[in-house]
Amino acid sequence: MILGALAGGLVGTVVLTTGSRLAQQLGWTRMDIPLLLGTAFTADRGRAVAVGYAIHFVNGLLFSLVYGLVFAATDEAGWLFGLALGAAHGAIAGGGLLSVLLPVVHPRMGKPWTDARSTPLLEPPGFLLSNYGRTTLVWTFALHLAYGAIVGSFAAL
Repeated sequence: MILGALAGGLVGTVVLTTGSRLAQQLGWTRMDIPLLLGTAFTADRGRAVAVGYAIHFVNGLLFSLVYGLVFAATDEAGWLFGLALGAAHGAIAGGGLLSVLLPVVHPRMGKPWTDARSTPLLEPPGFLLSNYGRTTLVWTFALHLAYGAIVGSFAAL
């Protein structure tokens, strides 16, 4: 079950990352997850994207491990249970985690108290990711649903 969840995490992360990039390219969101993650470690935007992709894939595998542990603890796995976990994951990611916590800890993101003497590299996400576009929250949630369903499906194999 755990190995299946990890395999699903790899596939799910590819789907989530590709879907996020597609939504960005189609103008449905301005959120760039690899850039958000990578600029926490470097101010060089090109290097930040590469670092961000690596972090995002590692996070995808770590989250799938957590999903797998939940599946093992409940002795239940499947796309529907994975979808439910993805809903919780998406609500946390799109709600408090990115909207509230990220601006507080990210060294290169603008904050409410940022003034004219400093130039932040990134705009904060705003309430429910609203600064990155009206449909960003919808896409973030939908892609996490897909991720959870994929991880749950693989874990059930």
